Amino acid sequence: MIYRAPTCAGCRIGVAALVVEATITLTVDGEERTATVDTRVTLLDLLREHLAQASAKKGCDHGQCGSCTVLLNGRRVTTCLAFAVQHDGAEITTAAGVGSAEAPHPVQRAFLDHDGFQCGYCTPGQICSAVGMLAELEAGWPSHVTTDVASAPARTREEIRERMSGNLCRCGAYVNIVAAIEQAAER
Repeated sequence: MIYRAPTCAGCRIGVAALVVEATITLTVDGEERTATVDTRVTLLDLLREHLAQASAKKGCDHGQCGSCTVLLNGRRVTTCLAFAVQHDGAEITTAAGVGSAEAPHPVQRAFLDHDGFQCGYCTPGQICSAVGMLAELEAGWPSHVTTDVASAPARTREEIRERMSGNLCRCGAYVNIVAAIEQAAER
């Protein structure tokens, strides 16, 4: 860790600001990346501003819209609510790393097939969330709408809508997004 205490040039009482930095290493879309950041930097700002990874989007910056969703060690997470230094050594997969243009992930292919996007701003978060929620379904994790929590949840439209409810689409492509996820789940 690096501690810097720059003086406050405009302060009348001689207050010093303390900046604490840490060097962290992450694997982002299969590539090991290292950065030295202020310990208050979010994972989203690390990805976008320090690592030039623009797939995760800054929407609400309060964890309410889902546009910054990535897979963190295989689980979906809103990066605007996570401090980067908490995840030193983690593996992050963004929508850019889920598949490629030559070999798209089944969720990416299904979004294209069903027009699961309009303006595209929320699409990277929707794709990462869909990949994560399908893994949750496969693992048998119940949701709020799962009727029998003792057995594996059924892959219903209601279940998909509930699990994707943390991802907002201002354009209203929800019907197509659910259809895309249903298609991807069949593959």
